[in-house]
Amino acid sequence: MFIFRKRIYGYECDIYGHLNNADYLPILEAARSEAMQEMGVSIKKMLEANWQIYVLHFELDYLKALKLEEVIEVHSRILSVNKLKSEWMQEIYNAEGELCFTAKMTAVFAHNGKPARLLPEFFEVFARNVERP
Repeated sequence: MFIFRKRIYGYECDIYGHLNNADYLPILEAARSEAMQEMGVSIKKMLEANWQIYVLHFELDYLKALKLEEVIEVHSRILSVNKLKSEWMQEIYNAEGELCFTAKMTAVFAHNGKPARLLPEFFEVFARNVERP
């Protein structure tokens, strides 16, 4: 599991002082990018080899509001991977450690912008990091 910590800022909040629903996805993207950095297969490294990861599907569950200036933790893990796609689970916890949000994401691998079977060197990195709940 990969852990990403972040503070919620005013520009990310709605008029009620809660994290705006539009700001969850950029936080998830940042957390996945950091996880990939930790795995040693950064987005930059993939792009240099003309590989991309495109989001195909998201399932989002908003369980509890995240508040202004709260420090949150995003827990990210890869549930499954094959040479064509990967599935991730991400959970956001508030400062009290309460589960506030879950996201299940399916993404496809692409080479030069077209779906393709992932190179063995990249596949092996993702496969080593698969973690079941």
